Amino acid sequence: MTDHYTVKVVLDSIAEAQNLFGDYDENLKIIEENFNVHLVARGSEINISGRNQEVDQVARLFKELVGLIRNGQDLNLQQTNYAIDLIKTGRTQELHDFYDETVIINSHGKPIRPKTIGQKQYVQAIKDHDIVLSIGPAGTGKTYLAIAMAVMALKRKEVSRIILTRPAVEAGEKLGFLPGDLQDKVDPYLRPLYDALYDTMGVETFQKYIERRIIEVAPLAYMRGRTLDDSFIILDEAQNTTHEQMKMFLTRLGFGSKAVVTGDITQIDLPRGKVSGLKKAEKILKNVKGIEIAYLTAKDVVRHQLVQRIIAAYDRYDQKNNE
Repeated sequence: MTDHYTVKVVLDSIAEAQNLFGDYDENLKIIEENFNVHLVARGSEINISGRNQEVDQVARLFKELVGLIRNGQDLNLQQTNYAIDLIKTGRTQELHDFYDETVIINSHGKPIRPKTIGQKQYVQAIKDHDIVLSIGPAGTGKTYLAIAMAVMALKRKEVSRIILTRPAVEAGEKLGFLPGDLQDKVDPYLRPLYDALYDTMGVETFQKYIERRIIEVAPLAYMRGRTLDDSFIILDEAQNTTHEQMKMFLTRLGFGSKAVVTGDITQIDLPRGKVSGLKKAEKILKNVKGIEIAYLTAKDVVRHQLVQRIIAAYDRYDQKNNE
């Protein structure tokens, strides 16, 4: 009895097959690179040939990927690579579990969903806790998902306003020497937050909420002395806060409010000798009830596939130098 055999996967349509196969069959190529199988695609059918175990794994992989497509996902290399990793490590169930969850529908009518297990855990942490510290590299969706959760909370009337803030490190929190009014001065530091809000709720709705002060975007220095009730507050780029600024921010939390703190502790821009408030808060608050620390890694990066490799390369370099 041979341990080689062929399984045929039949898809509903040519369009579904094109989404599954990827541009120039890039998804099929990456699957063949990761499994010892041979794939032959004809129209809306695909034959998987090879050893029993790997053919079965790839058949399960295709079943899950087709499920994602039928659930409204536009498949890309990042999702395919992530699905391959889950199939290889026997975590098939997790794959379709987290894709079933939609945080919110964005301004273009597309669902915003967690795209990795780490992102799903992060979203759940925000639901379950009043304060969440999200620590991870660039491209893991820390800020974007926090803003999506904030907009969802606003739409459900769980909060009455959204407050987004960042430390303006380059200007030392002293923006007076820059030209223009306050908005002109802080715009360069807050632009990524605006971009995420535009995508999540649309420019017109955002402008309306800004005018009504339902949404407030301001540098961290302007949080001092305030108590923020009934609000969803996001502190972005928190690795660039000092210990004092972080304590100040966290103690602004009022009744009926949530706070999400995001940052990448590998990209600290503080002056030499200054300790990151996020790194210190991570140690101080790790066992405080009601606070959750959500860690995201290179595997949660949802940008270009090369970004994962770049982050992994830098992590290896840093580890080697530390040793």
